[in-house]
Amino acid sequence: MQKFTLPVSIKKLSFLLLWSVLLLNSCKDDSPVKPGEEENKYLDESSVITELTREQVAQKASALNPLLAAYVKNGIKVYKITYKTKNTDGTDITASGALILPVTDQPASLISIQHGTIRDDASAPSNFNDGSEGASFGSLFSSMGYIIAYPDYIGYGASKDLPHPYEHRASLASSCLDMLRAAKEFLKDQNAVKWDEKLYVAGYSEGGYATMSLQKKIEEEAASEFNLRASSCGAGAYDKTAFMKYIINTPTTGVASYNSLYLWVLLTYDRIYKLNKPTSYYFKEPFATQITASGINVRINQSFDSILNDSFKKALNDGTDTGFVNAIGDNDVYNWKPKTPTRLFHGDEDNLVFYFNSKKAYDTMKALGANVELTTIPKGDHGSSITTFLIGTQAFFTSTK
Repeated sequence: MQKFTLPVSIKKLSFLLLWSVLLLNSCKDDSPVKPGEEENKYLDESSVITELTREQVAQKASALNPLLAAYVKNGIKVYKITYKTKNTDGTDITASGALILPVTDQPASLISIQHGTIRDDASAPSNFNDGSEGASFGSLFSSMGYIIAYPDYIGYGASKDLPHPYEHRASLASSCLDMLRAAKEFLKDQNAVKWDEKLYVAGYSEGGYATMSLQKKIEEEAASEFNLRASSCGAGAYDKTAFMKYIINTPTTGVASYNSLYLWVLLTYDRIYKLNKPTSYYFKEPFATQITASGINVRINQSFDSILNDSFKKALNDGTDTGFVNAIGDNDVYNWKPKTPTRLFHGDEDNLVFYFNSKKAYDTMKALGANVELTTIPKGDHGSSITTFLIGTQAFFTSTK
């Protein structure tokens, strides 16, 4: 297993620390802009969200941290784009995302960033609200000379009336890929910035899992459409089978917000795979009643394994609940050979998304002959490891230019 360290200036560290906070807490102009030629297959329409001069971006950056202004090189223009994709049941829907263009005469690479877990539509990238991951990081990084694609995912933005398919491999991959296809159509019909045809993908936590899922789909189904140069995945739950077995059999921290996310995955798979089990099948009382009433907003402060029915745990452990076992297995995304240079980042004391996910992905991919590296962050938890992920991702993408 390879590890590497990177020299980082104080100024760079300050910039990256800011994004760490934004990831953890993961003048509007809505006039329509003509999306382009009628032959566009994915792009529906676009509208300008905002346009900021270099000075305005620098002012916003300085308000957050005076050191950040030094990174601002260009103004930016931000669009909300809507595009055609499929829902989890195969029906046609309209989804959305933010597309951020640098105001520059230099060729720019495209980075697709898959955001971490969000719990409300206000945090969706296409809403571009102050303080959100998309608005803050997207503005700053685009002003450094990158085109940024930020898909909302299904369940936010234009598709906010649909449930978000949390940690569902297939729909995360397809909705993000269709966003890139729409972005490609948008970019060919404008002259403001020249795309150099290079694509990079990155994300942390749910974004790490979504990035791995997207990378696999691009390589297997859309390799001729994109020049994918590199993929950086941080702290994703790639081995869903091992993850689920672990949390049903092992005492966990009992943090209510963590339990809510584990619960969200379980209920999402029950819905998408039409298992149609009552909450009382999975959970003991009084938790089953509480979950039926409040869903993922329920607050349960005890180890996740202790709220589950023994009969469900047994059925999962011995494989007799084939529906749920197959649903989990369908969302594993570690057992394949990436063709694209891939970097994994994970803290070895992550108590939310456990380190073994990245270790298993690394070991499996390396054995298959992939160009993959794993950076293990000693004593890193889910939050403290983000800075190392960002530093490593920036250096990695720069090295593949």
